[in-house]
Amino acid sequence: MVSSSHEALHRIFQQDPGLFARAARHLGVAFPPPVSTVELSTDLTETQPLERRVDTLLQMNTEDGSFLLAVESQGRPAPDKPASWAYYLSYVYAKYRIPPVLLVVCVDRGTAEWAARQVDIGPRQWCSLSLRPLVLGPDDVPVIDSPDDAARDIPLTVLSAALHRRDPGADAILNALAKALKGLSADDENTATTFIELTEQGLGATQAAELWRHLMAVDLSFFQSQTAQQLRAEGRAESRAKDLLLLLGHRGVEVSEEDRERIVGCGDPDVLGLWFRKALTATSTAEVFASEGEAGADAG
Repeated sequence: MVSSSHEALHRIFQQDPGLFARAARHLGVAFPPPVSTVELSTDLTETQPLERRVDTLLQMNTEDGSFLLAVESQGRPAPDKPASWAYYLSYVYAKYRIPPVLLVVCVDRGTAEWAARQVDIGPRQWCSLSLRPLVLGPDDVPVIDSPDDAARDIPLTVLSAALHRRDPGADAILNALAKALKGLSADDENTATTFIELTEQGLGATQAAELWRHLMAVDLSFFQSQTAQQLRAEGRAESRAKDLLLLLGHRGVEVSEEDRERIVGCGDPDVLGLWFRKALTATSTAEVFASEGEAGADAG
């Protein structure tokens, strides 16, 4: 199954194709920035019933000519991958007649070291094809922990956060990124929301992800991130549950442990608001929880 963090590590290049040239400088390779880009189909399936799909495929048009950028997000070593990557490069070159470059983005250092090995295809006497991926791992992308630096290149900071998500510097990167995003104008809200979501995905199930959820709920609350909306709804639900329990206690309505768990476990602020209004006059929790029809029948 493809994970969200997997998606973020290649989709960031769709969002900002120029990020490739900037990131590749940290590998000691100078690519000119694209003048324009064309997003191509990622489906490399032949007529045979065998599906082959690259993560992201971009045509990068520069002043020095065009090349194809195939981006693969790799979470762990996979022995069959080099053969697949060689196929991808051969196929797209045959299809588009444009020189291809393979970029492999790895979330951990061990995978990055594995992916960076040159793979020679052919017998010992003669190498027919050499696979030389460019690899971006945690050691190849700098820790961007300054808000000013983050503001200058938000996409690179998102990538930095994703690749350093388990490192001690992850919190500093996320705080810098949050400040940079908060400094964007209202006109950039859609762009900011995209980078917020990509950061969420790239952090995966890590402690850094919990910090990012907090930053979105507090510092970036004006952005309508799906996670930020969810966290704000959870906060409202928790507050309303506490108010409801206080009201019932003040009015002397007996609340069993089961009733308490039902109230505290309800994550819908609207339902809790309805229960609160009923609790203003109810004499039991059964009346609080009763539907409108049941309440009317009981009253009759």
